[in-house]
Amino acid sequence: MTLTAPTRSDAEGSRPEPPTIEDIEPFRSELTGYCYRMLGSVFEAEDAVQDTMVRAWKSADGFQGRSSLRSWLYRIATNVCLDALNGRNRRARPMDLQGPGRPVIESLGAPLTESTFIEPIPDRMIFGAAAPDPAEVAAVRDSVRLAFLAALQHLPPRQRAVLILRDVLRWSAAEVAELLDTTVASANSALQRARATLSTLPEQDDGPPAGVGDLEDEHRALLERYVDAFERYDMAQLVALLHEDATQNMPPFSLWLQGRDDLIAWYVGPGAECEGSVLRAVQVNGLPGFAQYRRDPQGGWFAWAIQVLELRDGRIAHITSFLDTKLFALFGLPERLSAADLGETQ
Repeated sequence: MTLTAPTRSDAEGSRPEPPTIEDIEPFRSELTGYCYRMLGSVFEAEDAVQDTMVRAWKSADGFQGRSSLRSWLYRIATNVCLDALNGRNRRARPMDLQGPGRPVIESLGAPLTESTFIEPIPDRMIFGAAAPDPAEVAAVRDSVRLAFLAALQHLPPRQRAVLILRDVLRWSAAEVAELLDTTVASANSALQRARATLSTLPEQDDGPPAGVGDLEDEHRALLERYVDAFERYDMAQLVALLHEDATQNMPPFSLWLQGRDDLIAWYVGPGAECEGSVLRAVQVNGLPGFAQYRRDPQGGWFAWAIQVLELRDGRIAHITSFLDTKLFALFGLPERLSAADLGETQ
């Protein structure tokens, strides 16, 4: 979609020039990150940002310059997100929907609707097309962790916006109050209530995970061993890489597993069809991840899942496998791989 900014007449005198598409476009990545945190969905965030861009373009002549272009765009994006969240149920992770991990024998059950779960996002959609600076990745990573996104979903939409703007994006109380057309006191009160709500939620994990921006040699070697073990389907090697209480979940199914024994029981039981898969590295939510392709009995491999890994203390602590092949296009990945793609012969 190509947009051309509207022009203003000479009769408008000394009013600021309306922003053009070229002025607005550089804000796309950070607006995507903001909308993603608000909505918990990469696809809804894309739609929200596009809606924001269109609304900004259509109302460009009304931009008075009383606030910065960035603040003006965030005001539009916030209104778009608040409209989208009106009357909608919160998104979650499988472990947020029920108690302890379910036994493997219960298998997956029926898939739930796409709107039930938090979705992953490619790093490039948050940081832009250029390779992100490791320091920037480290600063942003905790605010796009799946556990943090799920926690944000417990907040009413306006409190969610206030907390993201204040605690994640570091806006001042006055800036947030102006954006939301409220008082500084009200903005501060909303922030306090949001923080209080988050403090009552159960601990989702045991600290910030290792991310793409700070992978040490130990972690890189761990990921290489994981790829080797998974592609060879070597359960003994895989067990050695997992935390004792490691978890795995697989949206859009509510099943989640906890502990090495349950994970391995899954891999050799209901999940045995994953044997023969190949993995391709991706950067997702500031964390290491892999695109999993399952072997096709008719030849080649087909897109199956986007895996997000969280590493702690030299082990794999959490694996989330998003079984949504629409995600592959967002990562610029094909839906199928052939033997030629892998440099193999049939």
